[in-house]
Amino acid sequence: MSDGPVLVLSGDLDVRSTMEVRTAVRDLLGSYDEVAIDLSGVESADVTALRVLAAATLQAIRDGHHLTLRQPSPAVRRMLHMSHLARIVEVAPPAAGVG
Repeated sequence: MSDGPVLVLSGDLDVRSTMEVRTAVRDLLGSYDEVAIDLSGVESADVTALRVLAAATLQAIRDGHHLTLRQPSPAVRRMLHMSHLARIVEVAPPAAGVG
């Protein structure tokens, strides 16, 4: 559970959206110690976009902040594992009754 804001993403998360996502995450982490990214509406994600989330996670840790991903679809979760980025990002466990 995050005590800070939740950035809700939807649609396709790919190279075309990386700059916008990077900026939004950076801005939130500049103002809050805890940020969650809700991926429940993300239909697909490419490795480039997931690398942005991994880089944001590492930067958050270096800055003493915390970034958590929530509710990735099975396709996004699979891509996180295939790319080995699941080792870097934190994915929150499903909420009770969600799954």
